[in-house]
Amino acid sequence: MQELVQSVKVVDDDRKQVILEILADKYCKSILHNTLEKPKAALEISGETKIPISTVYRRLQTLYDAKLLAISGSINRDGKKYFLYKSRVKSISLKCDLEVTSVELVPNIRIN
Repeated sequence: MQELVQSVKVVDDDRKQVILEILADKYCKSILHNTLEKPKAALEISGETKIPISTVYRRLQTLYDAKLLAISGSINRDGKKYFLYKSRVKSISLKCDLEVTSVELVPNIRIN
């Protein structure tokens, strides 16, 4: 069965700038890639990507603020809260002709 993928064009210049800055950051790209398939905890992301945990938390907040990352949470048996993070985008396409920069996002709609 073929999946129809709809891309979303970003029109706001400020949002485009934020996305460009995120794509220039190797840690943000690594976190987005690492959380494509399934939601993961910050410690799991840190361990798998070899990114220091403090850096992971800072980049998670950046990605969440840019609406590129989803956060879900729950409470474990010990009564402690934990959060899982998952990429909201499957891919990001850029086109720049030095006058106009266009950015398109393909949503990550993978069902686990």
